[in-house]
Amino acid sequence: MKPLDSYDAVVLANGLFPVRPSVLDLLYRARVLICCDGAAQNLAGTNLTPDYIVGDSDSLTDDVRSIWSDRIISDPDQNTNDLTKAIHFCIEKGHRSVLIVGATGLREDHTLGNISLLQYYQSILDSVAMVSDFGLFTPITSTTRFNSVAGQQVSIFSLTPSCRLTFRGLRYPFENNCLNAWWQGTLNEALEGEFFIELHNPGQIIVYQLWPES
Repeated sequence: MKPLDSYDAVVLANGLFPVRPSVLDLLYRARVLICCDGAAQNLAGTNLTPDYIVGDSDSLTDDVRSIWSDRIISDPDQNTNDLTKAIHFCIEKGHRSVLIVGATGLREDHTLGNISLLQYYQSILDSVAMVSDFGLFTPITSTTRFNSVAGQQVSIFSLTPSCRLTFRGLRYPFENNCLNAWWQGTLNEALEGEFFIELHNPGQIIVYQLWPES
């Protein structure tokens, strides 16, 4: 899998702002930092400066408008959320691999919506992943090897119930079968330093890895 500090751009969404040092470090090390407009105010009290602030501008505070007026990109389209607007903006700027931070937590409906959007983002980007203080979400559409450590907690979610899957390197075996409900692939565990999710037919899968020390 792609190293987390090697993405072209990092998008900060307006969910739970990270406090985990390793996740915060990804913001500080971002080659390009793009904020959804509601997330920009979360940078107060940090030394972080966004390269761009993207959204419909309805969540911008007066302070953000005055401090960073030169980097606000307003998109009034109400048919997409601010996270999707930020992803499209990344593509316009030529950033083909994007790491998303702060897209979970707070409102559960926003969390579920943002996680499900990973499969759409994968279809228009070269690579995409989503991180939080608790773990890493990775969308896949083909057989994929994952770096891991023994004991890491892993959950697999199928957005395509007809997709037949096989798990290799996980404690609880799953052989050429379908996940018909989201709970069915949860709470598995890596046995060693890698595991494989094999897709036997076309499908959209999201793999979640809890940070090992969580």
